[in-house]
Amino acid sequence: MQMKKEVIKKLHALIASRQNDFTALASAIWHKPELGMEEKFACAGLTRLLAGLGFRVETPYCGLKTAFRAVRGSGRPAFCFVAEYDALPGIGHACGHNLIGTAAIAAGWAVAESLKKRHARGTVIVMGTPGEEGNGGKVLLLRRHALKGVDAAMMVHPLWQTRIDTGSTALRRLEVSFAGKAAHAAASPDLGLNALDAVMLVFSGVNAWRQQLPESARIHGVILEGGTRPNIIPEHAMGRFYLRSPEDAYLDKMERRFRDIVKGAALMTGTVPKIKYIDVPYMSRKPNPALNAAYFEATEMLGMKPLKTDKPGRGSSDFGDFSHAVPGIHPYFAITDKTIAGHSVEFARAAGTDFAMRQMLKAAAAMAATGYAFITEKKFRKQVAETNK
Repeated sequence: MQMKKEVIKKLHALIASRQNDFTALASAIWHKPELGMEEKFACAGLTRLLAGLGFRVETPYCGLKTAFRAVRGSGRPAFCFVAEYDALPGIGHACGHNLIGTAAIAAGWAVAESLKKRHARGTVIVMGTPGEEGNGGKVLLLRRHALKGVDAAMMVHPLWQTRIDTGSTALRRLEVSFAGKAAHAAASPDLGLNALDAVMLVFSGVNAWRQQLPESARIHGVILEGGTRPNIIPEHAMGRFYLRSPEDAYLDKMERRFRDIVKGAALMTGTVPKIKYIDVPYMSRKPNPALNAAYFEATEMLGMKPLKTDKPGRGSSDFGDFSHAVPGIHPYFAITDKTIAGHSVEFARAAGTDFAMRQMLKAAAAMAATGYAFITEKKFRKQVAETNK
C-alpha cells in the first residue's frame, strides 16, 4: 500500500506532544526492572497512563495479575497494540521491554485520537502481556480467548537496527535429569552409576546430531547439576536444553530425536532418565507481509533508515502464538548506532538512553500509521487478509 506521508507526520507530532509522559514512563520502568509475572510497578504505571488518556482499562486480565486490556472506540475493525514490560534476571531491561510497553500506549492513543477527530468507527486495544521472557504470558492469554474480537495485532521491539519482522523460531524448553547411584570414585567405582556421564552423553549425542540438522534449527543446553565432589560418583545430574525451529512440525521431529538421545544415554550408563517441560512452549512467528510493508514504509518516511533483509529470525517469542491466531507482526527499531548483542549489559544500557527514547517515539508513530491504515482503509485490510496465508 502507499502510506500517506502527511498522516504519518501528524501521528508523530501527536505522539511528540505527549513525549514527556511517554519517555518518563519508559525511563521509570527501565530504572525498576521486574521479572515476568511480577511486573506490578510497570503494570500500574502503564494502566494509570492509559486511563488518563481515555482508555477503559481492565486489570488483572484473563486471570493474570499483571496483564491488562485497555480499549478506546467501538465496533470493527479492531486493532491491538501489544505491550511487554518484563525484565531479565540480573541484567534488567537487556531486551528493552521498557520501550515496548510505552510504544504500544503511544501508538494506541495516537490512533484513538485520530479516529475520534474523524468520527471514524473502529476499536483500538492496548493489551499488556506479562512474562514474555519464559513465562509465555501471551500463550496463557490466548488459552483464555484474549484475542476474541481482534482483527490484527502488532508490537515493536528494540534492536540494533530498524527492520521488518522476518519471523522467529518455535521453542520448547526441556529439563533432563538422571538418577544414578553414588559410590566412592576411587575405592568402589564398580558399585556406582554415574548420572553426570549420562548428561555428558546427551551433549555428545546432541553435538553429533547437529551435523544433520538444517541450518534453521537450533539446540543448546547447560548443565545445572553434576555432582558435589570428584571422589563421589554423581548419583544425580541435570541439564536444560532449548530446541528451536521455524517450522512447528519439524520441532515435533526434533523433540522425538532428542528424547531418543536421552534414552540412549540412560541405557549406556544404567541410569534412570526423567524429562519435563520448563516454562511455556512458543510457536514460530508468522509475520504478515502487508503489515510488514506498511511498517517499513512508515519507518522510512520517519527517517529511521530501515534495512531490507530476508534473514530469518532465530530467537523466539510468545508473540508467535498471537501471529497464528490473528494477522500480526513483531518488527524492530534501532536503539543504537552499532551492533550489540541482545540480552547483554550493553543492550540494557542502550534501552535507557535518550536516543532509545526518541527512537521509541518514532517506532510508535510507525506502528500507529500501520494500525490507523488497517482501521480506516478497507483495501489495506483486504491485502492483510490475502497475504496472511
